[in-house]
Formats: sequence, C-alpha cells, structure tokens
Amino acid sequence: MASAVLPSGSRSAAAAATAAAPPGLRLRLLLLLLSAAALVPTGDGQNLFTKDVTVIEGEVATISCQVNKSDDSVIQLLNPNRQTIYFRDFRPLKDSRFQLLNFSSSELKVSLTNVSISDEGRYFCQLYTDPPQESYTTITVLVPPRNLMIDIQKDTAVEGEEIEVNCTAMASKPATTIRWFKGNKELKGKSEVEEWSDMYTVTSQLMLKVHKEDDGVPVICQVEHPAVTGNLQTQRYLEVQYKPQVHIQMTYPLQGLTREGDALELTCEAIGKPQPVMVTWVRVDDEMPQHAVLSGPNLFINNLNKTDNGTYRCEASNTVGKAHSDYMLYVYDTTATTEPAVHDSRAGEEGSIRAVDHAVIGGVVAVVVFAMLCLLIILGRYFARHKGTYFTHEAKGADDAADADTAIINAEGGQNNSEEKKEYFI
Repeated sequence: MASAVLPSGSRSAAAAATAAAPPGLRLRLLLLLLSAAALVPTGDGQNLFTKDVTVIEGEVATISCQVNKSDDSVIQLLNPNRQTIYFRDFRPLKDSRFQLLNFSSSELKVSLTNVSISDEGRYFCQLYTDPPQESYTTITVLVPPRNLMIDIQKDTAVEGEEIEVNCTAMASKPATTIRWFKGNKELKGKSEVEEWSDMYTVTSQLMLKVHKEDDGVPVICQVEHPAVTGNLQTQRYLEVQYKPQVHIQMTYPLQGLTREGDALELTCEAIGKPQPVMVTWVRVDDEMPQHAVLSGPNLFINNLNKTDNGTYRCEASNTVGKAHSDYMLYVYDTTATTEPAVHDSRAGEEGSIRAVDHAVIGGVVAVVVFAMLCLLIILGRYFARHKGTYFTHEAKGADDAADADTAIINAEGGQNNSEEKKEYFI
C-alpha cells in the first residue's frame, strides 16, 4: 500500500526543485509532487544506478539515471550544488545546455553540451521511494593543451656545440606527457609540472649536442594526452654551421695516368656552412712549379715532368674553421701503362704508391734472375776447368816427348810406372 506522504529526504529535494523553478512551472511541479506522493511505495534494496562520465572540454556529456525495476517512482537529477536539473521530464534549471534525451519510468537521460571545466563534479540521481534512493555520477572534464610552444636557445649553432631546447604545453588537465624526436630518433628530455587552479603546465628541457649532419633536421616536440587524438606536435629546424669539407677531383687526364709531357688539371670542391669564400692551392714542402696555373679552385700543370712530383694541397676556410685535402702527384715515364684506380686526393696518392711498388718489385725480380744466371755461369766454368785438370794431370811433364813411349816414360811417376802404362799388341 502506497504512503500518502513523501519521505523527509524526498520532500526537501522536491521543495528545492519547486523553489528553483520559474513561476510558470511551479504549479505544474506542485501537481506532480502530489501525484508522486500517491505513487511512492515502500521497498528495500538499491534500484537506481548510473555511470561516471569522462568528456573532453567543449564536447557533450550524457548523464543517465536508470531504474532496474520500475514502479513509476519519480526520478530526479541534481547538479553538484544540489540544484534540480530535471524533475521527471521538466527542467527547472535555466541552463539551456541541459537537454532531455529520454524520459520513462525506468530512465532519465540528459545531455550537457559545450562542457567546461566548471561543470566537473558529482551529479545526483534520486528515486522517490521509501526510503528514497540516491546514486551519483562523476563528470570528469579533460582539457587538451591550449598552447604548444618550442623554443631553441640559439637560432644558429656551431658543430660540436651543446644547445638547450624547451617545449611548453600550457593549461591541460591532466598533465601532458612530452616526447622529443630529432628526425626519426627519439631523445630524452627533462620535464617539470606546474599546477594552477586544477590546470597543469608542463615544460620539458632537452640538451642537444649538434653535428654538421644535424643541419636542416627537425627537432620535434610531441605531446601525449587523453584529450588529444592523433599526433599533436610542433617542431623547429636546426641550423648548424660547420667547417669546410674538402675533396680534390682529377678532371684531366681522363684516364687518370699522369705521364711526362701530359697536362694535369685538378679541381678542389669545398662545402661548408657558411660556404667557403676562399680556396687556395699550395705545394707541400716545396714551391709551386713555375708552369702551374691557378684559377680559383682549379690547378693546371702543363707539360708534366719528374720535377713536378710531390704533394699538392687544397685549403679552404670559413668563419667556423679550416680544412684541407692532399693530392700526391707521381709522373710516369711515357711508356707507363699502369693506371691508378681512383683520382681523388687520397686515391691519387695510393695509385702512385702502387705504381712505385710494382716498379720496385719488378726491379728486384730482375736483379735476382740476373744474379742466378751469373751464378750458374760461374759454376759451369768452375766445373769445366776442374775436369780439364783431371784429364791432363797424368800427362804432366810429357809435353816435350818425341813419341808416345817417351811421353809415358817422362810422365809423372817416372820409369817405375812406364811398364804399367805401356800396352803391347801381338
């Protein structure tokens, strides 16, 4: 059997709702309260449920008060200040951002548009039963960073220098996570969080040592935040100054082999930031040949000869520093056929050394072969002379004999051996 009066908690809430209503709605609310009083049953157990809501600032929050087992009891929604937003399907509160989405005996669903940080808090669902039932939902408002700024300590850095880069994400809720990237490589920074009126400002510091390869590479500050979808980032491009890089290129002769009587042309390529304005040629440990012609980055030597052999150096400089590259010139005889493999400054040196090594090896081999031939000749003559002595040793002293018998008698050994050396024929 239904009670004829509202419970005390429900009466106070109803009175508050009636007082907050515009004059035109007060009468209708009073009638609803009277009808609700006749419908309030007695009952046990919680029958009213709702869910917490998380919403991004500026978007729409939906609050739903649900009744599992409906008995036509009155459902009411109140804001964090306990002001009635909806009593059944009527809205006493003047805030037009609240709109009724659904009303039935089992649900009261309300939307709140253009949510702001001030809307955050507990919202109460009330069900007029005996005793009355109440459930609350918490609206959490996420605020993305309002501004993302990146600042580099120096607009232009010099290679090898360490610079400071700062990134600031202002006024977010909750605090933002900042990540650093140089190109595609992630770097590690140091973050500090400052809280002010439930809002957070995060500043991350990155100490970066720059190299010439970093010139023109972007430094990226990227934020991660539950209110941000996709990549929210800002970036600055590094500007790095570096000393020249010098490379010598042989432009003539095309085949790369420098012979006596030929011409040589070398070109010096120097790249740096700022771009080198002066490129000079010198001959290391000697004076430049009188017939050499210098024209900016080009060195031309006509009618090469052996006296031109040496190391030629190209030097370049800018405001950052100096650099050089060397080319070793070796002039071959007109019959030379060996070609160096490459013609840059170092390859010219290596090619010359290789050619010299081949010539030295060939000379050593020729000397060894000649020595062996001489040795064979000497040994041959020695053995030949030794054999001749062996054959004539027995006839020593018989050169002046008149006949063979006398020669045998006069041979070494005298008369004693004459009988042994004679041959008799029958």
